[in-house]
Amino acid sequence: MSDDVSKGSTDYCETKACVEGAPPKAKPMGWKELYLKEDWWAIYLGIGITVVALVSFLSGSSIVKSLAINPGGLKWTSFGQLADHFSKNLPLYFMQMVSWLVIFGVSTRIIGIKTREFIPSFIILYLLSIVMFAIGGWANASKYNLEPPLVALIVGLIIANVVRLPKWLDSGFRVEYYIKTGIVLLGATFPITLIVSAGPVALFQATFISITTCLVIYFTATKVFGLDKRLGAVLGTGGAVCGVSGSMAIASAVGAKKDYLYTAVTLVVIWALVMIFFIPFVSKAMGLNPGIAGAWVGTSEFADAAGFAAATAYGKMAGNENAAIQGFTLMKVIGRDMWIGIWSFIFALIACLKWEKEECGTKPSAMEIWWRFPKFVIGFLAASFFMTAVTAGYASADFSKVVKPDLIMPIVSLRSWTFIFCFLSIGLTTRFRELKSAGVKPFLAFTTGVIVNVALGFILSVYVFGSHWSTLGK
Repeated sequence: MSDDVSKGSTDYCETKACVEGAPPKAKPMGWKELYLKEDWWAIYLGIGITVVALVSFLSGSSIVKSLAINPGGLKWTSFGQLADHFSKNLPLYFMQMVSWLVIFGVSTRIIGIKTREFIPSFIILYLLSIVMFAIGGWANASKYNLEPPLVALIVGLIIANVVRLPKWLDSGFRVEYYIKTGIVLLGATFPITLIVSAGPVALFQATFISITTCLVIYFTATKVFGLDKRLGAVLGTGGAVCGVSGSMAIASAVGAKKDYLYTAVTLVVIWALVMIFFIPFVSKAMGLNPGIAGAWVGTSEFADAAGFAAATAYGKMAGNENAAIQGFTLMKVIGRDMWIGIWSFIFALIACLKWEKEECGTKPSAMEIWWRFPKFVIGFLAASFFMTAVTAGYASADFSKVVKPDLIMPIVSLRSWTFIFCFLSIGLTTRFRELKSAGVKPFLAFTTGVIVNVALGFILSVYVFGSHWSTLGK
């Protein structure tokens, strides 16, 4: 796509007055989304896994703990040790793969993904994930910053851009589904008391960043570079909220061209990948507290998966992974992602009442916020409330000796699997040969927002609320 996407070039209303290039505006699924959207399935799977793990724990069974196996904690020094691990645990890995295939396979089939394409694709994804965990389990992995999320992303990018993968493989590379399921599982290991104590700061910081970044990108795109206002809206929300999800939601809300959505997603992916390395590098150079760095990542990253990778990598480098993940989650998942619904409703109103006032016959419903709201956030909170209530009766010593190793850590391991699935999927679906269609003007407009976002995120996380974020993980 060229960068000459000028203002007023297309009419976007869902009427006969619509001119060429304008797709009909997508309507909400209604309550069908309860079984047709990945958001809801991520909640069902995340909560379901949590409940099964709890039942297993309370009954004294070790089945979930056994199925949560991964080679990431081996600290192996020779290939012989690695081979011995797999030879002893091959049945467990096979059972685990089948379990993932069933829960993801059935749900994706209901959503509409072809099972005959999903199964072989997911098997490839699973086998690659084992390799990623194995690399992370090397005794010297931390010395060379070979964290499984980063390695998965890089390996995926190399494969996708060296080998021309058949398009049907994308059926198993469900980026958003895996990350959303992982975030719900993250809630099961994330005390609700932490959300209550840190939530107000995260919400204020996220609100300030979301409004500022969105407006900067929108007005730079439309006023400085003369781009179509719908493209400006999609770009602005993609940079201000939850990259891919935010762009998709706004594109639907304002009836944007598919090219506009592809442009926004492309730019989100580019800058999300850059920030995976940039923020941890700067944070390490400055010796930032893991909680502060995690908050900065959550404020300035453009995708949940990429942000989690960056927070995890720095947290391990700094010696407190939990603090970095907590800072990121509070800022990104709790703070910024909720703005998907808000911006969708605002831009839907503007599109209908101002941009399309002559063609659009209906006003957007207040339910638009609900339809656009990222439901997996509800799952995250529900899982956090549930597990906090269940484990509240345990003394600190019992929690550390019994609950954490037999209940919490298996969920953490299963969560790690979903995140590795996600990081690999991002890499395997990012083809650099397709990125040149974004154009120069959209790139410059989005990049202006990136600069503002990263700078403000740093100031707020380090100087304004640094004393708050530094208490995480203690």
